[in-house]
Formats: sequence, structure tokens, C-alpha cells
Amino acid sequence: MKTIIEPFRIKAVEPIRMTTPAQRDAILRAAKFNPFLIPARDVLIDLLTDSGASAMSSDQWAGIMRGDESYAGSESFFALRRVVEDLTGFTNILPTHQGRASERILFELIGGPGKVVPSNAHFDTTRANIEHSGARAINLPIPQASRPRDRHPFKGDMDVAALETLIRAEGTANIPAVMMTVTNNTSGGQPVSLANLRAVREVCTRHGLPLILDACRFAENAWFIRTREPAFVDRPVRDIARAMFDLADGVTISAKKDGLVNIGGLLLIRDHALFQRACNLLILTEGFVTYGGLAGRDLEAMAQGFREVVDEDYLSYRIRSVEYLGQKLLDAGVQIIEPPGGHAIYIDAAHFAPHIPPEQYPGQAVVCGLYRAAGIRACEIGSVMAGPHRRPEMELVRLALPRRAYTQSHYDYVAEACAELFTRRRELRGLRILEAPDVLRHFTATFEEL
Repeated sequence: MKTIIEPFRIKAVEPIRMTTPAQRDAILRAAKFNPFLIPARDVLIDLLTDSGASAMSSDQWAGIMRGDESYAGSESFFALRRVVEDLTGFTNILPTHQGRASERILFELIGGPGKVVPSNAHFDTTRANIEHSGARAINLPIPQASRPRDRHPFKGDMDVAALETLIRAEGTANIPAVMMTVTNNTSGGQPVSLANLRAVREVCTRHGLPLILDACRFAENAWFIRTREPAFVDRPVRDIARAMFDLADGVTISAKKDGLVNIGGLLLIRDHALFQRACNLLILTEGFVTYGGLAGRDLEAMAQGFREVVDEDYLSYRIRSVEYLGQKLLDAGVQIIEPPGGHAIYIDAAHFAPHIPPEQYPGQAVVCGLYRAAGIRACEIGSVMAGPHRRPEMELVRLALPRRAYTQSHYDYVAEACAELFTRRRELRGLRILEAPDVLRHFTATFEEL
């Protein structure tokens, strides 16, 4: 069947407040052209992020009622630990309030001045936490990753030869770990093949370097391996996920993605001495080791979310929904990162608004245009996010699809809005930054139109 159906029924609904173009123009100006500063009640379709925006299942809500709120030794923690051990094989497990808390703890322990952390591509908060420690974050994507029309099946892969070159240049003493982001958010939500993960693992083993997975979207990556990597066709997704985790020495996870929860994260570490240091730091800044800054009810919801996310009916629907929206945009002439990724569609803003130069932030212009035209909130992944001293390979607009939150008709609306804006793209205006912090400026920067 061609029609996508959601593998669930809707039991509760949340109203969307409709707005007019004139109202949205006023709202956008009040937010100084930064969608992060727009109140959520003024957004029709919120594709700003897929992080923490999932709709939870009836079983997750039931788990919330079971939550054990004991400060230490909560039964909800042990329920989570059983699920995570079974899924990942890791036994040293720390809950955190979200993924960037895991990153902060990890890089406070292993980072520092003079250190270099290579990756297929670090996302913004990962890079910021590495650089906050004084280390350098280095991206080593394959060449195909920066070619929007290239339909390489695993554009999230790391350039293994470039990794070898970097190790020779920097020395193993200055590289505390190699990171792999699965799926690769910065490169368009593109997956990493198991073959590439194994090749990176071999390099790490040969040079005595730990391999760390940023596994926020591990289940979506496992689905792509199952459907695109011939050696794993029809292998259970759970088995493929376990094969990925088995290659890692440590894992950071924002459970706000493939944990299907609104808050939560994990830090998994094989080395017991490093794990003990992480425990001590977590107690200092997050809470006790059996709750990590979360309520017991959040731990229960997370445990159930990790059970549900490897359901293959869910993953088939999830990836097909992203593909559906991507094809609609391509059919309308809107260039995206091809093939569509796992959690988002990435519009090529340089193609969408070729009259706006990078220094006037074409991605931000498209983001503002989408909100004005249709009340859709999206996120710029380009020169704004990259910061003042970096020129990104691509100027992108990310349409991140929250899990189980929107239906096919919502995505039809998004596609129609993008297509209509594309016909009027010459009306889009560049922007300049009025104020911005030095780090992660895209969250709070303010702009004016030129």
C-alpha cells in the first residue's frame, strides 16, 4: 500500500491556535526574527526540533503513574537499567536530565586544552561542550556529505582515511576519544553504515583510542542499516542496534529523541575507573546516580520509550513519513539533502534563496519566510549556527519531525507551504545579527531584516 498510516490511534489531542499572516509578521518582528524566541502558542506546526517533542504512549503514561520517587535506589532506575542493559550491553549506566548533560560530564573528564576530538560531524551542543573544555572538535565527513543531490546511502559515514591522517598529525596522546554521531544530524540526518562503524572501530583499536557513540537516534540509524546495507537486510533492528553499541567504549544519548520522552538522557561508559569519576561529577551537578536530575516517573517513561523505539512497525512509519515529506518538496522543485534522512528534512537554503549571500544568512531568511507564510517553525543549520568564525559547507533549513505528534495531513500542509514560498522566494530578505552570545548563538541571537 502507498498510503502511510500511523501505527497507533490518537487518544488525546492538543489544540493548535490558528493565526493570520499579519499576526505572524508582528509575532516574528517581536521575536526579532529568531523562531526560538516565538512563544509556542503562536506556532501552527512546530518543526524546530525533534528533541523532547515526542508524543508519549499510553504505556509510557502508565509508567509515569508507577514512578518511584525515592531519592536513592529508586525502583524506576532499576527498571530503566534492565532495559538499557538488554538493549546496549552496557552495565555502567548513568541517567542524566538530557544529552548535553552527558556530554558536559564526559568532556569535563576527558577533554581539555590541547586535546582534539574527531567525529563524522559534531552537532552544535556536542561541539560547544568539547570547546568549553578547551579541546578542539574536528569533523571528518565523507566528501558526499556536502553534496545535496548525491544519494549515497550512508552520507553520515566518517572519512576513515582522514581519521588516520589526523591521528598521525595530532598524536594519540592528544586524542581522548573518537566520536560517531548516529544518525548524523549536522550532515542532514544521514545514517552511518555498520561497515563504517567497524572500520572506525578498527582504527581506534589499532591506536588505542576509545570510540564514543552520540546515539540520540540509534534506532533510526539501525533501521537504515537494515534497509540499505545488504549484509543486514531483514536482520532485527534490535540486533543491529546491539551490534552498533558493541563497538563502542562509551555512549551519550539524549532520550528526548529515540527514547521517545520529553526529558531524559544517558551516559554509558565501559571503563570502570572513568565511570566512577563520572558518577562523582554527576552527584556534584545533577543529583544522585540513580536519578541523575530526573524524577522517577521520567525514568519509567524512558524505560518504556526504549522498548517501543525498536518496534519495526513504528520505525517503518517514522522513516516513511520523513521520506514522504522529502519527496513532496523535491516534486515542487525545492532542493533538499538527498536522500531524506531519519528525523528531518534539510532544505538547501542556498538553492532556495540564491540571491541572499551567506553573510546575510539565507537559512534564517527561509526560516522566517516559512513562519510568516504558514506558521511553521523550523531551524537554521548554517552560518548562524556555525558561529562567527566558521563557514559551513552548506546553508540548510531543518524541518525536524517530532515523533508520533503530527499526521500525514500536517505534512501535506508543510509541503504546500514550502512549495508556495519557493515560488515567491525572491521576496525573502537577508538579515544581520543585532546581538548574539559567543557560544550557541542561534538559540538567543536577535536579527533585523536588510
